[in-house]
Amino acid sequence: MANKNMFLFWGSGSSPCWKPMIVLAEKGLWEGLPQKLVEFSKKEHKGEDVLKTNPRGQVPTFIDGDIRVNESGAICMYLENKYSKEDNRLIPSSLDASAQVYQRMFESDNLKSKVTEPLVYYRWMTPKDKQDEELIKTKTEDAKAELKVWNGYLEGQDYLCGDQFTMADVFVFPQLAFFKRSGASFADFPNLNKYVDKIQSRPSVEATWPPHWKDSKGPDILKDL
Repeated sequence: MANKNMFLFWGSGSSPCWKPMIVLAEKGLWEGLPQKLVEFSKKEHKGEDVLKTNPRGQVPTFIDGDIRVNESGAICMYLENKYSKEDNRLIPSSLDASAQVYQRMFESDNLKSKVTEPLVYYRWMTPKDKQDEELIKTKTEDAKAELKVWNGYLEGQDYLCGDQFTMADVFVFPQLAFFKRSGASFADFPNLNKYVDKIQSRPSVEATWPPHWKDSKGPDILKDL
């Protein structure tokens, strides 16, 4: 159970926020965690309470006693370094196994740059009558090429780095779940489909599932994936 000196600011449905939430749950720290769910639509992430901890006005931001940690990846690594036990490690102790986990963790940025930014953000921020359909087609093919890589990584295995859930899965799953919510069927990527179905039933993921996803339908903007 979480220490009362901990505090987390987070936003529902944010992949960066979901990552440390999953890690907290994996470490047995999510239940009873003092926290604040901010509403992006009300710009609560720019509120005074968040800005005191993170001058950028971004979430997630995490407090653990006198320590303040911003940036989702930094929070994840802090939690891994401080609160790991033999039965809840998310980064293997062996050098070769940890190397692959680190590779997949940082490689996950490609999902944002190849799928989220060129397709999701473009469609969110560009008026429908000004959207370039040819550009969307090109970016969709680029996105499919990226998803094909990840589909290949999962060939013959349950998790991204073998038969164990690791920090690589923490970094990747929230993005894939967001794509599915945004209309992606992954029809051409059966390994991704199987993977998302498996991970979403993991207790740490179920416990931290974005609350507004439970009773609402996502946008259909990635239906071509």
